[in-house]
Amino acid sequence: MSLSTLPSPMSARVRLDAPVLDVVVPVHNEEIDLELCVRRLHAYLAASFPYPFRITIADNASTDSTAGVANMLADALPEVASVHLAEKGRGRALKHAWTSSDAAVLAYMDVDLSTDLDALLPLVAPLISGHSDLAIGSRLARGSRVVRGAKREFISRGYNLLLRGTLSARFSDAQCGFKAIRSDVAAELLPMVEDTGWFFDTEMLVLAERAGLRIHEVPVDWIDDPDSRVDLVPTAVADLKGILRLARALSTGRLPLAALREQLGRNPLPVVGVPAGLTGQLLRFGAVGVASTLAYLGLYALLRLGIGPQWANLIALLVTAVANTAANRRVTFGVRGSDRAVRHQAQGLVVFAIGLGLTSGSLAALGALSGHPPKALELGVLIGANLIATGVRFLLMRVWVFGGRTVLERP
Repeated sequence: MSLSTLPSPMSARVRLDAPVLDVVVPVHNEEIDLELCVRRLHAYLAASFPYPFRITIADNASTDSTAGVANMLADALPEVASVHLAEKGRGRALKHAWTSSDAAVLAYMDVDLSTDLDALLPLVAPLISGHSDLAIGSRLARGSRVVRGAKREFISRGYNLLLRGTLSARFSDAQCGFKAIRSDVAAELLPMVEDTGWFFDTEMLVLAERAGLRIHEVPVDWIDDPDSRVDLVPTAVADLKGILRLARALSTGRLPLAALREQLGRNPLPVVGVPAGLTGQLLRFGAVGVASTLAYLGLYALLRLGIGPQWANLIALLVTAVANTAANRRVTFGVRGSDRAVRHQAQGLVVFAIGLGLTSGSLAALGALSGHPPKALELGVLIGANLIATGVRFLLMRVWVFGGRTVLERP
């Protein structure tokens, strides 16, 4: 066997006699379907997969004869292994099997084999070559072909929209039972994943994105299993709890993602004449700035119903400045946790004072020239002044407020 296609960091960790791919099939009480599915998967890999492989049946606390069927298959087929866990949980089974494996690439698929097996090689090829760190099958990507009921389609799309809104996830399908990960990445990433059930996939992918890892998506052909054992209501409740727990952990900076990013993350390609991370920072700063400007203008217009322009400008700018600093601290410059948060707000107030001088000066100049300018002209002048103040604010935040911190550039 030749492992010449594997990148050097992985080659140093993998034995030459180890399989390239270990496909884990987590099962619980699957005595009826297990043998047929495993034999089908084994026949496909033996005929179509160009590298040595292993199939690991991870039985998590089955109470029927699943363990006996798994042991029979392991005895009958040389590339099949079985492991039994005393506690239930798909995430627990995957974590145990993956961290115990000596393969270069670790994958899993549901026992019902709902995904067309022809997608397996496109799934793992980018991991074998070193191009990507994780890979997922996506039922929601362009080019996928899915047969399933309207209720499950609605739940799947709704869940992934929820992840985008709450955890800023950018992958398209969190719960498709068809994923793979490089073993060196798994060794560093999986200890941070706490969930032992169905939220395991989502937590792993969110942490991978935050650590700057590259996630490859493969459109899949999927036929939903009408006899699925997933209980939707308890699973949905568990997922919501997982989202809240993970959001809290990310907001407090409890997870050592910066160290993982430094060790495994893929930094943006350098561009001559452009400081590292500048493009992404500008885009995120612009998005925060647009939201802040809209909030400022709305608050200013509301306050002008009862007070003069200078006081309305002062209050509106002060309120939005505090929110703007907090948003840029987290979103634009990737600073997590409470460390130096008070100092950053104090520095942000200095930046606010500069912005106040620019906007108040523009209002004073307009008043001196026009006496009682119309509201539309007043707002136009403020917008122009705010654009100038925004550029100054970005430079000061990048160089002075957050310049001493390690900036976490998203991939």
